[in-house]
Amino acid sequence: MSTGARREVATLGGGCFWCLEAAFQGVKGVHAVVSGYAGGHVEHPTYEQVCTGTTGHAEVVQVTFDPSVIRYEQILEIFFAIHDPTTPDRQGADVGPQYRSVIFYHSPEQRAAAERVIQRLEREGVWEAPIVTQVVPFERFYPAEAYHQRYYERNPFQPYCQLVIAPKLAKMRRAFAHLLRERAAPAGV
Repeated sequence: MSTGARREVATLGGGCFWCLEAAFQGVKGVHAVVSGYAGGHVEHPTYEQVCTGTTGHAEVVQVTFDPSVIRYEQILEIFFAIHDPTTPDRQGADVGPQYRSVIFYHSPEQRAAAERVIQRLEREGVWEAPIVTQVVPFERFYPAEAYHQRYYERNPFQPYCQLVIAPKLAKMRRAFAHLLRERAAPAGV
């Protein structure tokens, strides 16, 4: 990385944060991916609190990236490819407001980009149902507990990782091979 590299942050929720985190690790221009919580009213929530669905938080990832290497719109394209943005408060068997599809924008430019990408995907008819992804201003991010960080990388043979994450990751890697690092070293190393 050059010393003059710019950094931008995307905060995205699309179901279980383990899936999103695994998808963004190894993407060119991504410097870090941190699983956590955003969008709720409880300060410093725990995973157990968020799982109740009463804190208002969504499971999210914060992706720190260099916009001269990967554009925000490309980050969003990966985001929309890795989850189903048409199911309110649900991703597969994961049900509750903590699993909602949401983009927490950090600037007016990010908001406009998110709205453009959603409109384009709707026009293209990528999904049969309407996109229900919320586009809301970023307020605060709380990193998840240490055992959630780099979960897929550390637990590739765990049943959830094998049955849910691995197929999504394989699909994403095929669709976005041009955006992956040559050696898919995880972000943040």
